[in-house]
Amino acid sequence: MSPSVRAPLAVVIVTYAAGQVIEDCLRSLGPALADAGPARIIVVDNASADDTVDRVRKWGAGVELVETGRNGGFAAGVNAGVAAATGCDVLVLNADIRMSPGSVVALRRALDVAGTGIAVPRLVDAEGRLHFSLRRRPSVLRTLGEAVLGGGRAGRYAALGELVTRADAYRRPCTTAWATGAAWLISRDCLDELGPLDERYFLYSEETEYMLRAGERGFAIRYEPSAIAVHLGGEQASSIPLASLATTNRVRLHRERFGRLRGRMMWLAAMLNEVIRGAVRRGAAGRLHRAGARALLTMTHWPATPDRPPPPSGYVCFSAQDWWYHNRAHSDFQLMRRVAARRRVLIVNSIGMRMPLPGRSTHPLRRVVRKLRSVAKFVRRPLPGFYVMSPLPLPLYGSRFGRWASAVLVRTQVRVVCRALGLRTPVIMVTIPTAWDVVRPLRRRALVYNRSDRHSAFPESDRAVMETMERGLLENADHVVYVSRALMAGEREFTAGRARFLDHGVDLDHFRRVPAERRPADLRAIPGPRVGFFGALDDFVVDFDLLERVARDLPEVSLVLIGDATGPMDRLTRYPNVHWLGFRPYELIPAYGSGFDVAIMPWLDNSWIRHANPIKLKEYLALGLPVVSTDFAELADYADRVRVAENGESFVEAIRTTLSDGGPMDSEKLRASVSDANWAARAAELMTLVETRGD
Repeated sequence: MSPSVRAPLAVVIVTYAAGQVIEDCLRSLGPALADAGPARIIVVDNASADDTVDRVRKWGAGVELVETGRNGGFAAGVNAGVAAATGCDVLVLNADIRMSPGSVVALRRALDVAGTGIAVPRLVDAEGRLHFSLRRRPSVLRTLGEAVLGGGRAGRYAALGELVTRADAYRRPCTTAWATGAAWLISRDCLDELGPLDERYFLYSEETEYMLRAGERGFAIRYEPSAIAVHLGGEQASSIPLASLATTNRVRLHRERFGRLRGRMMWLAAMLNEVIRGAVRRGAAGRLHRAGARALLTMTHWPATPDRPPPPSGYVCFSAQDWWYHNRAHSDFQLMRRVAARRRVLIVNSIGMRMPLPGRSTHPLRRVVRKLRSVAKFVRRPLPGFYVMSPLPLPLYGSRFGRWASAVLVRTQVRVVCRALGLRTPVIMVTIPTAWDVVRPLRRRALVYNRSDRHSAFPESDRAVMETMERGLLENADHVVYVSRALMAGEREFTAGRARFLDHGVDLDHFRRVPAERRPADLRAIPGPRVGFFGALDDFVVDFDLLERVARDLPEVSLVLIGDATGPMDRLTRYPNVHWLGFRPYELIPAYGSGFDVAIMPWLDNSWIRHANPIKLKEYLALGLPVVSTDFAELADYADRVRVAENGESFVEAIRTTLSDGGPMDSEKLRASVSDANWAARAAELMTLVETRGD
């Protein structure tokens, strides 16, 4: 990647009681950043009790200070710095690092190598001696090798040691499984894909987990020996609490990555290492290892931290959709996929809001059949740490007995699965209101109501029953998160200060423009210009009269509709310029959308839409598509880039104008306008909300 198209750079320095070292770290950055281009310097302080903050403030202009107000650990500090460095590559530094002149330029060149997500420098001590910093993947065998041979000897052999201890391995650039996290440059693409660091470890192993996760997502960790950083370090080698934490976190990391059985095997290997080293070594070194053995004997599931309770055992999300046959772009799926990078997640597929019946529901037989197929899967793991269950529902919500029987049936199934997955006291997030009866007596860390829509406005549901369940969630949830400011304002009397606006994100990596030659053949066969819509063609939200008017008044335009439909489509497909392609997998949607000349949102004017915030708006913009929409409240923030129509005539005219002038903003600017709306950041905000202890 050439410097002209690189992401901007931010240096994030995490401090805690670093008053004696922070100034030298800041002083080293001037020469280190030479020729590296503009860079922000952000110091994140974790509630230092010494004069660290005063020293940073006295440093003057050019250094931004973020005070977290808590000692949440190294990962929490890094996450706060990354959150302040939107859109930047981030160079993470310990306060005891001194970057050498030209080192940042060398790291940025290493990051430019295709496939690289993280670049790390050569670490040396204050005397210039090599500090071994490259690591192989942690394994039980390597821990046993270090126990028997010692870390220095074992590290010479790839199979037997985690730490690379051959000096010649540090002379040439290479890739590595992970490296000491005292100094590491992370690309913006890597940050957006992986999301925040895991804060549960408090200190040590968080960079290990992050770099291993990066490698598993296809981002290489690249070592660059021409970039040199002096690392003073030494605390772990002399502090019993820090050394013990490093030892126990090594076991916790293995348990989280590979399960309890392999976690116990790592515990045994680590215990053997501490016992042998504690027996053969004398003085302070022996005391450290004997303390490590004691820490292993008494270790808790997660380390205690000064400012927060233990993390939840995981998240259980009662979705309003079904993972196996609905659009996976919905907010609960997107949020939970990112949460799964740090917590175990169980998605409970939709338990419905009514029994599909002829005369009341569209395509009732098809709905029943697809739900039974989903139930037949019961529990699957489509992604690491991400489980999906389809309980057998009994959607008889019209009577008190039916509600009770349905809740008992679903709750029993969910409890069995939670027990099997080790979800003892999870955070429970509810999107579909019919889950209220199910979750009311469940043991939980917190209850979050994901108020993404006003489900009582759904025409096929029993409105009075849905309103009762919605009210129960609004009044009893620990947190109510909204995507619609209008809906949040209208329900303020029920939420009593527990409401939080959490805007939708967008999967920027997924919604990238696809070149014309790689677009689907059925789309390429449709003549242009193409006016398109992708998503569910539900007759209670989509204005079919308006779609028909577009088809009739713009015969020279191809109207492309992609998505499942709840009603008959004959009224539209009788027009020769209407091309209904039906349902297409989420993975293919960007390729289809890239072929639109104008994207449309033809919504009805009803309670559902007035209190909605459709995700597809950001997806259209991420693809760089000009958008024409009917009006709804959340469009107020998009007036500069979306053409809004008040009626059918102005909607058609807005399409004509956009086809003529390309829209109010060019494609690159449209995409850039949603560049900070990534789902990883939204998930981190949700986790901070529900996992941080209040005052």
